[in-house]
Amino acid sequence: MLKVIKIIFIFFSVLQLNAQELNCTVTVNADKIPGSNKQIFKTLENSLNEFVNQKRWTNYNYKPQERINCNLTLTILEQTGTDFRGHIQIQSSRPVYNTTYLTPVFNFKDDNFSFQYTEFEPLQFNQNSFESNLVSMVTFYTYIILGMDADTFMLDGGSTYFTMAQNVLVQAQQSGYSGWNQNDGSKTRFTLIDNIISPTYSMFRNVMYKYHRNGLDILSTETKNAKENIGESILILKSIYDSRPNAFLLRIFMDSKADEIVNIFSDGPKYDTYKLKENLIKISPVNAAKWNEIK
Repeated sequence: MLKVIKIIFIFFSVLQLNAQELNCTVTVNADKIPGSNKQIFKTLENSLNEFVNQKRWTNYNYKPQERINCNLTLTILEQTGTDFRGHIQIQSSRPVYNTTYLTPVFNFKDDNFSFQYTEFEPLQFNQNSFESNLVSMVTFYTYIILGMDADTFMLDGGSTYFTMAQNVLVQAQQSGYSGWNQNDGSKTRFTLIDNIISPTYSMFRNVMYKYHRNGLDILSTETKNAKENIGESILILKSIYDSRPNAFLLRIFMDSKADEIVNIFSDGPKYDTYKLKENLIKISPVNAAKWNEIK
């Protein structure tokens, strides 16, 4: 009987493991906080790792190799009692088909990061109400990571997750914390999800699919076609730039992809890069030095 119970326990443990969607490393950096007692930050780090990696975020059973690689880096700059302030860096990647290469998908730093936390308090998310700014922010970016990743595999594949992220935002808007509302600035969580789900920027999500599935995923076998498809993706981004020169999503994309684009067009079959570089310089002039490396 004991053996049967053990087998059942192992079965459900494996089932639960396969249900998890993320392979996420959460790091809490509190080097700027004076004092020798840093145990609270280690406790927070452990709790966040458990919260992100052990919670089931979707209804899809991910295989171990399908889990999304991502990092959340919380940098604490100020502490006053149980109040904390700093910034959070969110990064995610996904494998490129038929290679060992991991392509960056989302890379964003949120400076509107403040929260209250008492050591050992449970981290729980309630989709119907606001409980904690820390939990809401981590949950919001988890859904953004899931949505961005899904968009790279299927056209508009991340819609469900972006709707969930928007719901988190709506619940948090009356909390008083910065970053959730339209008047909090132009580089906030509000702007991010508002732009992603806006019909105005629907072509951005088309680019996420075309660049990855029709570009990177065939780069090792159909290099010329892949380059052409990636070049067409850049052209679509240029069309977004023409109508919205300061589009937040363009910066989001280039923060993740600038180095990769340079590497793609600096090797392999020849590609007419004159127009490509011209478009890239217009879209992201801050990366002009990198674009000029493309030959």
